[in-house]
Amino acid sequence: MAHALIASPFLDGHLLLKPGARAGARISADHYEGLRQAATDGESLPAWAVQTAADVWGLDLGGRPAQGTVLVREPSPYGYCRASWEINLGCNFGCKHCYLGERPVSGLGWDDKVRLLDIMREAGVLWLQITGGEPTMDPHFQGAYRYAWQAGMMLTISTNGSLLWRPDLLKLFRDCPPYRLVVSMYGASEESFDTLTQRRGAWKAFRRGMDAAREAGLPLRINVVVTEDNASEADEMAALADEWNVENHAYTNMTPTIYGGGEPLLAQSAAHLRQRKPFAGCNAGHTFFHADPHAKVSICKVGRDDQIDLMAEGIDGLTRLGAIADRLMLRTGGCEGCALSGTCRVCRPLAKHYQEAKAPLHSYCQHGDKENAS
Repeated sequence: MAHALIASPFLDGHLLLKPGARAGARISADHYEGLRQAATDGESLPAWAVQTAADVWGLDLGGRPAQGTVLVREPSPYGYCRASWEINLGCNFGCKHCYLGERPVSGLGWDDKVRLLDIMREAGVLWLQITGGEPTMDPHFQGAYRYAWQAGMMLTISTNGSLLWRPDLLKLFRDCPPYRLVVSMYGASEESFDTLTQRRGAWKAFRRGMDAAREAGLPLRINVVVTEDNASEADEMAALADEWNVENHAYTNMTPTIYGGGEPLLAQSAAHLRQRKPFAGCNAGHTFFHADPHAKVSICKVGRDDQIDLMAEGIDGLTRLGAIADRLMLRTGGCEGCALSGTCRVCRPLAKHYQEAKAPLHSYCQHGDKENAS
C-alpha cells in the first residue's frame, strides 16, 4: 500500500508531507519521534497527526495504523536534503539555447541507478529533481521514479512535456504523485517552437503532452523560455500559460554550456535580458548536490569541477563535497580582490563559464556595466 504521508528530518527541523502536495507541516522533534515509535510498535496514527492531515490536506486518516500510512524517513548524518539528477542527457529536442552542449544518450544501468538512489536516501535527500536531457526518455525513468517515490522522496521532474500524453506515464504519476512537473515552453506557435527546438513536430508533441497533463490534473509549472527566435511571442506564451491556469515564470538569461561554450548566449533576446540580483551565497555542496548521468557528483549543475564518483567512492565521497564547494566559491581567475565581489551578480563557478565562453563582461560582471556607461 502506498504511503499517504512522509515524516522526515529537514535541515534543523522536521516536516510532515503529503506526496504530490505543495503544502506541508513543520512538526516538533517529539512528534517526529512519536511517529517513528508508533510505526515501529504497530500503533495507530497519533491524534495530532490525524488532525494535521485533516487541517492541511483534508485527509481522513482516523483509525489508520501509523505503519504503512506514514513513511518515516530516518535521520542522516550527512546533512543533505535536496539533490538534482540528470538521469540521461539524451533528448528528442535540439534546443539552440541548451546549456548541456552535447547530449549523448548514456547513463547508469538499472542496478547502479538503484544504488545511486539508495545513496541519496541515506544522505537525507527529501526533495529530488530528476532532469535530463529529456528524463522521460530514459529506459529506466519509470522504475527509477517509482523507486525514489517509494523511498519517500518528493519528486520534481523537469521535462519538455512532449511525452506526457503517454498512458504509462500518466498512470505512473497517478499512482505516485509528483511534487511538481516543470515543463519548458519554447514558443506560442508551431513555427517558433519548432525553430528553437530544431525539431519538426515539437510544438504538436508539446501541446499533446500539456493537454493530457492538464486533463489528468498534474501539478504543473511552466518555464517560459524567451529567446531571439520566439521573443515576439513572449506575451503570448505567458498568456497561454495563464489561460491554462498554470503557474509560469519567464526564463530569459541563458548561460554558457557546462563546457564553457558560448552557443546558448547567441540565442538570447537582448531586449528581454534581465539584470540578475546580487549573488547572496547558496547551500550548494553543503545541503544540496547534483549528480550527472554517471553518478559523478558536483556541488550543483553549474559548478562541476572536482566531481566525486559515487559509484567508485560510495556515500562517504559526499563528505568531501563541502570543502570542494567552499574552494569553488572563492573569487579567483581575475576576480581576486574585486571591490564589487560583495554585490556580484553570479557565483564564481558561473563566472568561470562566462569567462571560458569569452562572453561580454557586461553579461556577468558589474565592471562591464561601468565600461558601457563610460
